[in-house]
Amino acid sequence: MPEPNSLLRAVREATASRQVAGARMSRRELAEAACAWLWETTRKRYPLDAHYIARIERGAVGVPSDHYRAALRAVLGVASDADIGFAVNNAAPVHTVVMPHPASANTVEEVLMSAADESAEFLAWAESTNVGEMTIEQMHAEVRRIAQSYLKAPTLPLFARTKALRDRAFTLLSGHQAPQLSRELYAAAGWSLTVLAWMSVDLGRPDAAEDHARAAWLCAERADYNPLRAWVRATQHTAALWQDDYIAAANYAADGLRYAAIGSAELYLASALALDLARAGDEDRARQALQRAQDAANRVVRAEDELTGPFTCTVGRAGSLWADAHLALGNTEEALSYADRAVATFEATPAALRNFGSERMTRLVQVKAHVVRGDMGAAEHTLGPVLETAPQHRVRPLLHRIAEVDVIAAQTAKPRDPIARRVRGSIAEFQRETVIKELSA
Repeated sequence: MPEPNSLLRAVREATASRQVAGARMSRRELAEAACAWLWETTRKRYPLDAHYIARIERGAVGVPSDHYRAALRAVLGVASDADIGFAVNNAAPVHTVVMPHPASANTVEEVLMSAADESAEFLAWAESTNVGEMTIEQMHAEVRRIAQSYLKAPTLPLFARTKALRDRAFTLLSGHQAPQLSRELYAAAGWSLTVLAWMSVDLGRPDAAEDHARAAWLCAERADYNPLRAWVRATQHTAALWQDDYIAAANYAADGLRYAAIGSAELYLASALALDLARAGDEDRARQALQRAQDAANRVVRAEDELTGPFTCTVGRAGSLWADAHLALGNTEEALSYADRAVATFEATPAALRNFGSERMTRLVQVKAHVVRGDMGAAEHTLGPVLETAPQHRVRPLLHRIAEVDVIAAQTAKPRDPIARRVRGSIAEFQRETVIKELSA
């Protein structure tokens, strides 16, 4: 430990020739310069301030940490710890028993000042943060841009970009920030995890999506943010649906409705619940869910979701789910009617706002309805635009739905029907092309 005031003398001597605004370094200026040096060399924030410098000068603390001593040496331009009053003794410490003495005025003052310094140090630590509001705003803007680009840009590069954003949020959360900023960081991390989960489903790994979604749910809980909770549940429904676990999918959708405010999330989750229940064979509850979804659609004037892409639901997207639900319930004509209206809604939407992924899936519901009705000509015509999907947008759910069309055609069409044979042949060619593209990627 330095003798009281030894650092003060060293500071005064070492800064005799260094002028800051025409005067020697103050304690505050020394602390700020040391913190600046620490940030440049370690990229970490330290709670070193004028109060701590004062405590060192009074000899109220032991030898500062290696980082603090290195910073002080650098700022003061000295070569060794001894030059600033520190002589590190590596010998084993000698423990002595100090008997209490009657408090003197100086002792009382030192105790009071030491306690005040400790409170000031806590204040400096509590106010310190490794992230600012602008950084968090930028992270939320980035996840919005990713969601807007989804199914418009190639998926794998977008996945890597989303993962980088998630990793940045994780790194920042391992540091120190105010509780409100932590909640905002958890929200940013949760949205990025939810995007990763959705992409994992589309890339054929709904099991991996479940891991991302569980972590996203934790982030939603830490952020205490219902919109994120609702869309995490919607994503978990999707992962379960594409693993044919309709009961689990329905449970996720139903739970998500507890957090969905009136609007887009409610519309999607109620529509998804109807499809899950219809596929699970629960007709009564499926119809109840359809009614809730249609009521929600009447209340949705304009989607104002935090994210777009897969995390928003228009009446067209909901209509696709209604059509699929009716098809599962055996109401082919009603399914076709909803699908036709949904496609018309997509086609009337400006390209910048158009969800091409949902549109392709809706066209496949149309195709399935036409095949079930035995109208193979209409099925072939409707299928055409879907088979023109660019390779980078041939996500697993799309391939799954196309395979469903092939199975239904094989079961219902006449074996020698030339149109049915053309439809099945074009599907087989599409599947072969997709496999070749995947193998060469």
